[in-house]
Amino acid sequence: MSELKEEKNTKPKLSKQSIKNSLQIFRYIKPYMGYFVAAMVFLVLGSLIFMGLMGLPGDMANQAIGEKTKLNLGLSVREYGWVFLGLLVVQGTLSYFRTVFFAIVSEKGMADLKKDLYDKILTQPVTFFEEHRVGELTSRITSDVEQLQSLFSITLAEFIRQIVIMITGIVLIIYWMPDLSLIMLMTFPPIVLLAMFFGKYIRRLAKDRQTELGKTNTIVEETFQSFTIVKSFANEWFESIRYRKSVDTVVKISLSSAKMKGLFFTFIITILFGGIFYILWQGALLLEENKMEAGDLFTFILFTGVLGGAIASFGTLYTQVISAVAATERIFEILATPSEFDISKSKNNEASQLKIVGDISFQNIEFAYPTRKDMQVLKGINIDIKAGQKIALVGQSGSGKSTIVQLLLKFYNPSSGQIILDNKNINELDLTNFRQNIGIVPQEVILFGGTIRENISYGKPLATEEEIIMAATQSNSWEFIDSFPDGLDTIVGERGIKLSGGQRQRIAIARAILKDPKILILDEATSSLDAESEKLVQDALDLLMENRTSIIIAHRLATIREVDCIYVIDKGKIIEKGTHSELIENESGTYSALARLQFEFNT
Repeated sequence: MSELKEEKNTKPKLSKQSIKNSLQIFRYIKPYMGYFVAAMVFLVLGSLIFMGLMGLPGDMANQAIGEKTKLNLGLSVREYGWVFLGLLVVQGTLSYFRTVFFAIVSEKGMADLKKDLYDKILTQPVTFFEEHRVGELTSRITSDVEQLQSLFSITLAEFIRQIVIMITGIVLIIYWMPDLSLIMLMTFPPIVLLAMFFGKYIRRLAKDRQTELGKTNTIVEETFQSFTIVKSFANEWFESIRYRKSVDTVVKISLSSAKMKGLFFTFIITILFGGIFYILWQGALLLEENKMEAGDLFTFILFTGVLGGAIASFGTLYTQVISAVAATERIFEILATPSEFDISKSKNNEASQLKIVGDISFQNIEFAYPTRKDMQVLKGINIDIKAGQKIALVGQSGSGKSTIVQLLLKFYNPSSGQIILDNKNINELDLTNFRQNIGIVPQEVILFGGTIRENISYGKPLATEEEIIMAATQSNSWEFIDSFPDGLDTIVGERGIKLSGGQRQRIAIARAILKDPKILILDEATSSLDAESEKLVQDALDLLMENRTSIIIAHRLATIREVDCIYVIDKGKIIEKGTHSELIENESGTYSALARLQFEFNT
């Protein structure tokens, strides 16, 4: 099981090592450090001005009723209004630039991180994608990066702001009202912390309910999408029981959440408000004993409310911070994974930088998949292909045909043996340039969801309109493309769903023609087509294979009669090789048996 999946089952924790690891993220902030420092300065100044604003109303009230003021500003009530206005304008200006600067840091910094993360995932070997689910990798590049973006744009600023407010507030109320502040500091923080505990538990129940509700919705979706299967197996009763159990679980969690919310509201009304009224009662007694001014009590109430909000926010902010730390660790775990090649050096590479002839030799190839090392897939494979030759690989499913092609594409490395291209081990060649010289037409064509033009030009991204049309014509695609109202700009839909199987195959052939590779791989390219489509596709393939080293994986033996050599593979070994006419003469051979079975069936 992948490490990325395991992290879902572990609760993120804040530790010295995790903090150290997460600080690596600042290398993406470094180019924008000027904005970051300026935003921090504006944040602190704005928070201090905010606390100053909280202290002015009480002082103004004392001035209005002729009592002693703490600040001794010597201002009239009217002048206090102008001070308020001035401070608000300054704070608003600071808030604007702080918000913009944090946005610049978070947006640009995280954009750089996204690009690097995408490039890193894109350059991983095939084994990486076998070990990690696509959904998990997508989550790394979306939700994890979004958490970090939120951290730098909102959470970090709010966290520091609340710290400044809390420290400044405590200092000010101790200076302003030492007697009442002692009572407040002994009673209010424990009450707020208890309220945070209630809130955390309620949030956990809400999350559990949402998770279970998601399972309920999944049951509905699965049942409705596979309704014919449910009907054919007469499993309506089973699905009904499954859905009812899930709904009952949601109800159980919801009722537990409701009970906890009831306790929370009781706590708020009795304990929290009781604590506040107790502090106000103590303040009123001090006011009655002339130990406090009326304006100072008003200021104290404001500061208490602000401090309470700051303390209460720490729970949520702390959760967001540790989630961001965990996201950082997951992201840098991927960034630390070795790549197949350096994408920055290959972005402008052209296939012409590697001139190949097309001689291929598989020498004593042994192979077992990394995830199944105990199962030997290929056992001593030896294949020699001269430039321009066409060879075919024949055998039952699971015999190792596709594995041979995957090794040639360097999706995997042989356990032993070597693959030689033009007298050079393919491991010595630049991977990007090497693959640019290979074209493949697979059995199951996967098209991108854009236009026909985009899918054909994927073989040569900078191709001209004339080159694309020429490739479409040579692949027998242009006739149906031209019949569409939007022509090359026709949207093919998700995975090419708007096109027929034969049309998708011909688009894939056009893509390969445009790429103009020296080595061509055809993996069951016509196996799932009707007779008419097969002929059109086969004609296009015949044209495509001219003057190219071609490797054909085939089940339909009629399509490989004219190849230069056929290799019959069984359980990872080559058991027969020769031309179609040579192999067919061996009546006791595997190929001859397969041919008789297919040709007799077809007749």
